[in-house]
Amino acid sequence: MLDTATALKRTPFYPRHVAAGAKMVPFAGHEMPIQYEGILTEHRTVRAGVGVFDVSHLGEIRLRGPGAIAYANRLVTNEVGESLPDGKVVYTPMCLEQGGIVDDLLVYAFGAERYLVVNASNFDKDLAWIRRHAPGDVEVIDEHAATAQLAVQGPRSEDVIGSIYGDRARALAFYEGYVADDRGSSTIVSRTGYTGEDGFELYMPVARALDVWDRVFAAGASLGIRPIGLGARDTLRLEMGYCLYGNDIDETTNPLEAGLAWTVRLEKSDFIGRDALVRAKEAGLERRLLGLILEGERIARPGFEVETQGKRVGIVTSGTMGISIGRPVAMAYLEGDAARVGARVDVVARGARIPALVAARPMYTNGSVRSPKPRRPQ
Repeated sequence: MLDTATALKRTPFYPRHVAAGAKMVPFAGHEMPIQYEGILTEHRTVRAGVGVFDVSHLGEIRLRGPGAIAYANRLVTNEVGESLPDGKVVYTPMCLEQGGIVDDLLVYAFGAERYLVVNASNFDKDLAWIRRHAPGDVEVIDEHAATAQLAVQGPRSEDVIGSIYGDRARALAFYEGYVADDRGSSTIVSRTGYTGEDGFELYMPVARALDVWDRVFAAGASLGIRPIGLGARDTLRLEMGYCLYGNDIDETTNPLEAGLAWTVRLEKSDFIGRDALVRAKEAGLERRLLGLILEGERIARPGFEVETQGKRVGIVTSGTMGISIGRPVAMAYLEGDAARVGARVDVVARGARIPALVAARPMYTNGSVRSPKPRRPQ
């Protein structure tokens, strides 16, 4: 759906956002809800109960054909080849030959196919990159316009999704999924998310979107389920130290310095960017992406410099109020002795210096998520 007055796309859930009183803003070419009741309330709803995010702006790409699995494995740094069991979901960077990150994405293993979920703002770039490198025996299918997506997140999310999709959904481990027969259409149900809480994500045909929204909210009515905007999505992910493409990672950063070495399988025979990442590892990292916990109430903004004894040692990439922590939190690329957990630094905010403690990621560790590492695109 297109808003012709502003040239912004609207997701299939737009009528529900308006009815719920959402404040709509431009985001990645879409008109999206930034908040409903307020970021503070929505953040706490997800941490304590269950909330629902419209993430239909994300892009979906299917790889099909005899070479689909081998090509997917060459395309990304993580292992998504023949050894990946059906129904598994993998978080992984996709790199340039020089080792910089084209995007971070999810790869779903569905039999002989691989289903990719990419960042909204990068979709056209990612699709062109994937098509450019695809061999002749692989079909690259753009499923973005035909797909709607909801994220149901929070410690009560299993109660909601289990009541709709039954025991198979309840039995999913973190980062597993399957294709459900949902009232005559196919819906992907996966136990994934970007909040640090237990959660599920649903991918459905656009024609079924409002029906699924209504069923989810009916199932969660007694649990205090609420719609959640992009504002709380950002505060939730930042407390977890999850990377946001364009802020914390991009084509100038590599997965090793971004703290994503666990997603890089250098033992694979080949993938795009492997040689550059091998060289980077052998040379040693000049900087590392780490967390910051700031004193006081002032928030660090992207681009703020980080100093130690007046010497520049890094730069902030993301910052917000850590609502569940009670202190402002940030992420920054740090160099030298500052690039270690426990170091003391100053964030320079328009001339003022804010003392900060260098922290491991995630900064928030009390969530209901079954593993702190995997996350999803933005």
